[in-house]
Amino acid sequence: MSLLATLKDAQKEAMKAKDKPRLTAIRAALAEVKQREIDNQTTLDDAGITSVLVKLVKQRKDSFTQYTDAGREDLADVEAGEIKVLESFLPQPLTEEEVLAMIDATIADTGAAGMQDMGKVMGVIKAKAEGRADMGKISGLIKQRLSA
Repeated sequence: MSLLATLKDAQKEAMKAKDKPRLTAIRAALAEVKQREIDNQTTLDDAGITSVLVKLVKQRKDSFTQYTDAGREDLADVEAGEIKVLESFLPQPLTEEEVLAMIDATIADTGAAGMQDMGKVMGVIKAKAEGRADMGKISGLIKQRLSA
C-alpha cells in the first residue's frame, strides 16, 4: 500500500474515532502533499511524500522549541503530539552503525577522495536515508570521513 493510501486510511480511522489531534496532523500532511502536487504539476511517489513528512516534522520541532522557550507548554504539547503522529508514517530510523556503514560504502563506491566530493557523497546518501536519519548529522559525519 502506498504512503498516500496509508495516510488517507489513517485519516478515516481518526475521523471515526473522533481523534481530533491525530486528524489535524494527518490533514495537514495531506494538504501539504496536495499543495506540492499542484505546485509541481506532478503526482508524488512515496519518496516525495516522505520528504513532505520530514519537512513537516522539522517545522513542528522548530515550533516546539520556540513554544517551550516562550513558556507556552500548552502549544508545545500540541506540537509534540503532531510530531508523534507524523513520525509514525516515516520509515524506521537508521542506527548510527547503519549510517556509518552507508557513508563508508558510498565513499568507496563514488571514489570520493576529499572535501571536493562532499556533494557527490551527500547526494547519494540523501536518496537512501531521507526520512530515516538527520541529514545534518550525516553531513557532519561525511565531513569527518572525507577530511580524515
